Amino acid sequence: MKKLLMQISGTLFILLGLLFAVVPGPSLIFFIAGLLCFSMYYPKARGYLAWCQKALTRSCAYLDKKLAKHTF
Repeated sequence: MKKLLMQISGTLFILLGLLFAVVPGPSLIFFIAGLLCFSMYYPKARGYLAWCQKALTRSCAYLDKKLAKHTF
């Protein structure tokens, strides 16, 4: 029952992420939440989740560096 609930919530989060990829919204947050739900039962989803986390960390560090040059 728990696995089914996690799959349904993961699917819902992924679909919301796809919706917000088209319209303005927090699509990346929903993609990561969906991958988190799937990663509990599927090892391949863990790899995708780790890749997304690393990409988000790199992009945040890049933005911090760019914004530090343009202090107000």
